[in-house]
Amino acid sequence: MMKAALQNYHARMQRVLDHIDRHLDDDLDLDTLSSVAAYSKYHSHRQFTATFGLSVHRYIQLARMKRASYRLAYRDAQSVTDIAMDAGYDAPDAFARAFRQRFGQSPSAFRKSPDWEPWLAAFGLFDNTRSRIMQKTFTPDDVIIREVSATPVAILEHRGDPATLGATIQRFIAWRKAAGLHPKTHPTFNVWRSERRPASPADYSVDLCVGTDQPIEASGEQIKAGEIPGGRCAVLRVVGNTDNLEPAALYLYRDWLPVSGEEARDFPIYCQRLSFLAEVPEHQVAAELFLPLK
Repeated sequence: MMKAALQNYHARMQRVLDHIDRHLDDDLDLDTLSSVAAYSKYHSHRQFTATFGLSVHRYIQLARMKRASYRLAYRDAQSVTDIAMDAGYDAPDAFARAFRQRFGQSPSAFRKSPDWEPWLAAFGLFDNTRSRIMQKTFTPDDVIIREVSATPVAILEHRGDPATLGATIQRFIAWRKAAGLHPKTHPTFNVWRSERRPASPADYSVDLCVGTDQPIEASGEQIKAGEIPGGRCAVLRVVGNTDNLEPAALYLYRDWLPVSGEEARDFPIYCQRLSFLAEVPEHQVAAELFLPLK
């Protein structure tokens, strides 16, 4: 009974978060969100604050600020003024004050050289709670076995504290832009060489890859050529909340694999990023996880 009540509560919260994701540019008032949750306005506000440790209004601000920070860091074609307007601010200076207060940098300074540690601190609780509420329950029907072709890739390795991963991603994007390797024409992969949270942060390891058979010109970066191997793979598609793919990876390894009759190949689990938060709303961000099989 308690479990069913908790599931019902989580389902209501999921509906609210999904509605916010889908209407981030709209006027999201408490009356609307309360009706989505099927709670009274008073009760809805208290429940949301108790769950997330922040008010509905603050959550929406953070969601817009998260999208804005991704666009500043990874999409230099959009002006700071346009990003401020998209984040719900009437003027760039109001956006700049709020941004500096939260992240310790002006939007233009963040665009030029982001300090990711305050960013991670600001979004840590937000993302952890969101991941818990929005976590999808996977079933064997979600897993497809697919024969994939080998893909030659250019690789930028990230080795060390995941708090510095944002800077590595920026360098990777800058390099692939200079090389003319656009995400729409050249697929993006992450290959995990370590756990998401190793005992020592220094042991965190992931390869950032872009599909290309062109000769690799490093242009000052430590780019190397490699390959995503071909063969049979168990494939699990994740839509929305792709910041944390660990629950999906655990489902493949821990739940699906032991009962599938399959055996994993000697290549780590990896993902292909199909879309990105800087380009599409959070609920449309998609990735596919690949577990190589013998």
